[in-house]
Amino acid sequence: MRRGCISLGNTHCDDCHRIITYPERYLIVEETNGVVLRLCVDCCLKKGYADHKQEKGEQVTTFFVE
Repeated sequence: MRRGCISLGNTHCDDCHRIITYPERYLIVEETNGVVLRLCVDCCLKKGYADHKQEKGEQVTTFFVE
């Protein structure tokens, strides 16, 4: 399961290990074997969990990719 979140404090990205500060967005990925990953937007874009798309004339980053 994937959940898009907003950091309320100092959260660490499990891939690049940088600090995700308030109010950055990040993604929680729960895998079937019980592993929970917290990924920053940059790592999500690299892994294909996020994408840029046009909405109402603006480019937005979304975690809900087709």
